[in-house]
Amino acid sequence: MTEPKPLRVGMVGYAFMGAAHSHAWRTAPRFFDLPLAPELAAVAGRNPEGVRAAAAKYGCDSVETDWRALIERDDIDLIDICTPGNTHAEIAIAALESGKHVLCEKPLANSVAEAERMTAAADAAAGRGVYSMCGFSYRRTPALALAKRMVAAGRLGQIRHVRAQYLQDWLSDADAPLTWRLDKTKSGSGALGDIGAHSIDAAQWNTGRNITGVSALMETFVTERPLAGDLVGLGGHGAAGAERGPVTVDDAALFTARFAGTPDDGPASGPIGIFEATRYALGRKNAMRLELNGTLGSLAFDFEDMNSLSVYDAADGPDSGFRKILVTEPEHPYTGNWWPTGHGLGYEHVFTHQAVDLIHAIAENRPPSPSFADALQVQKVLAAIETSAGNNSHWHTL
Repeated sequence: MTEPKPLRVGMVGYAFMGAAHSHAWRTAPRFFDLPLAPELAAVAGRNPEGVRAAAAKYGCDSVETDWRALIERDDIDLIDICTPGNTHAEIAIAALESGKHVLCEKPLANSVAEAERMTAAADAAAGRGVYSMCGFSYRRTPALALAKRMVAAGRLGQIRHVRAQYLQDWLSDADAPLTWRLDKTKSGSGALGDIGAHSIDAAQWNTGRNITGVSALMETFVTERPLAGDLVGLGGHGAAGAERGPVTVDDAALFTARFAGTPDDGPASGPIGIFEATRYALGRKNAMRLELNGTLGSLAFDFEDMNSLSVYDAADGPDSGFRKILVTEPEHPYTGNWWPTGHGLGYEHVFTHQAVDLIHAIAENRPPSPSFADALQVQKVLAAIETSAGNNSHWHTL
């Protein structure tokens, strides 16, 4: 039996997302039959000690302290971008132009203009057989993928309502330290881009409709935070008496939305939606929720119960209520490659599924999904939300 050709990955960045991605590259070939053999060949980061320690932890022997050196290496086939948003465009465009495939974390960039340049580079590279994908990893949650399958099969009929929330609480402590996620020059936005982008992508992907207009409200609850302290997870505790610096991003974002209509909608002009993203919802750790209501039924998902999907079928009668599907059967998306029925998956598995899908697309010489163009659409929605929020919530058409 012929051994699959290697797919040598150079990862830029090594913190939270770097850990998740490195786990995926290691795990994917051990549970899935793949046409290419992924290997984490090198890790790049600016801090020499930090990147060496991370690489050793992730099982990688080679490090670089400049991402440009990674791109110039002949033994790298794919650049995996796990850095703050302000670096995405420069790294991705350089990698694509050098003939490297690219996986880029979300949101794609910090502005529509950057995302447009990245998409143009991706389109040009695809013509040469060089592919790119944006890491909207929640698409690879088996329950959300099953929801997508049900909607596409017409199980919900005509979609009328989209209801999406992403609730976390790691910033609720007003003395949590100031990190790059709270600096607009690095992150682009706060809760809106960090977690709201996932909800936007999930809603557009599941419905098959793009958002065409929004009315938004954004709020920053704590405007200054300690510049020093102990990081714990994404948040932490500021040092007593530490100098404080300005928070330049939103802490919460709310918006209503209109989705594109189709001829099948009749006089209706597409579903309507309501979205909420916050990192101040005490008690909510990672409640990424999506509910769709249609003419034939409804479905609801919450990532804090990620192995299940709640489904209501109107044909069963008004007394039937929602039924809970445990999404661990072999015929469900992705789950057949893992454990026996009923043995659930975790957060890290969605990144493995993301790697698997990307590897198959590259081997089959076809564009992967979500594409940079898909991510550009999300970026346009993010920009529209900021425009509306900055204009007294006036309706903004994309």
